[in-house]
Amino acid sequence: MSPPDSRITRRHVLSTLGSAGAVALAGIGPSMVRAQGGAAGRVVVVGGGFGGATAARYLKLFNPSLDVTLVEPAARFFTCPFSNLVLGGLRSMDQIGHGFDGLRAVGIKVIAEAAADVDSTGRTLALSGGGKLHWDKLVLSPGIDMRWGAIAGYDEVASLLAPHAWKAGPQTILLKSQLEAMPDGGLVILSVPANPYRCPPGPYERVSMIAHYLKANKPKSKILVLDAKESFSKQSLFVDGWKKFYDGMIEWVPSTKDGTVLRVEPKALEVETEFGQRHKASVLNVIPPQKAGLIAERAGTVDKSGWVPVKAMSFESSLVPDIYVVGDASIAAPMPKSAFCANAQAKVAAAAIVAVLAGQSMPQASWANTCYSLIAPDYGISIAGVFDVQDNKIAEVKGSVGISPRDADAAYRKHEAEYGASWYKAISMDTWGEAAGS
Repeated sequence: MSPPDSRITRRHVLSTLGSAGAVALAGIGPSMVRAQGGAAGRVVVVGGGFGGATAARYLKLFNPSLDVTLVEPAARFFTCPFSNLVLGGLRSMDQIGHGFDGLRAVGIKVIAEAAADVDSTGRTLALSGGGKLHWDKLVLSPGIDMRWGAIAGYDEVASLLAPHAWKAGPQTILLKSQLEAMPDGGLVILSVPANPYRCPPGPYERVSMIAHYLKANKPKSKILVLDAKESFSKQSLFVDGWKKFYDGMIEWVPSTKDGTVLRVEPKALEVETEFGQRHKASVLNVIPPQKAGLIAERAGTVDKSGWVPVKAMSFESSLVPDIYVVGDASIAAPMPKSAFCANAQAKVAAAAIVAVLAGQSMPQASWANTCYSLIAPDYGISIAGVFDVQDNKIAEVKGSVGISPRDADAAYRKHEAEYGASWYKAISMDTWGEAAGS
């Protein structure tokens, strides 16, 4: 069966983000959630990324009388989306950095400290500076933490030599500087974990962007991708793009062909795979297995998987009442751990919180996702889908998935790249109330 025309999906997405239509995109109409004269309350949101900042902003949109506080230690939030373009030389760090003045402008208090602990009984959040915040509802959007030691030899200290760069910021800058310092003819090794992890197609866009940089600056260099999986998101589209632009430069090794990395020697920049093969890199990028951010664990919301089970209709924790967890930290499959999903989940959680505090029924939830990847300048690909609640579980709406066609012409691919840039600008405005670099 042919996939739906994904161009229509993207036009709808880009036309609705950043407006009341963005709420409808998450399956919620503004009239269904705005509390008219309902009881206000105190909501504390942890995390200033796509999930947390969106939740804070839409809580205020839905009920301006709410007392909303955002806790985020970083003065600027650098996004993983488009950080690969920094490695490829197509964007600067400033172009993926976001401040919080847009949130302050709508009455949200922003506290530049880390969340240290949660007392779910006393309903308080302890801050790194020693203070405490009281809450009626708590939203956690802590993103990911690395499973240090899941790969032998790879811990936080090792990441200073072999960066993961899976949290944008200093690690992105470190990896970029290593690529710039590498001699022509060097070998870049990228280790990819098994599912689940943040942004399923992200490692392969990274391969593409590193290859773009190397082709322009160090054309004798190679990239070896050691993958703990047998397949990956948008695989045929990526492979086609690699052959078109970087033929002979990229080698991808799946798990059954000895792609699983079991040990890292960071000082030697060497890895050892499952079957005992050793590879030495000029630049080593290890993306390790991941888990929910630490504050989710301290709140008691994490199960044995390392992630947070949530109630499908609201993203309230299944383990701890009145705590809502959105974004990468949550268990929301088949929704991917993507920025778009974090943004959509946050709107559903905000709507649920406002409804509950006002004594109203929660609105029916649904979500959309669109994921863009850039293989080369003016050459983009994407996948889109819609999700709803079926039998109290999140499910993919039948027939909703749309993926870029393999036989698309150059104009189509250029439009895909343009849609991706427009999406980033739109979702940035929708999340932080201002564009990157502001």
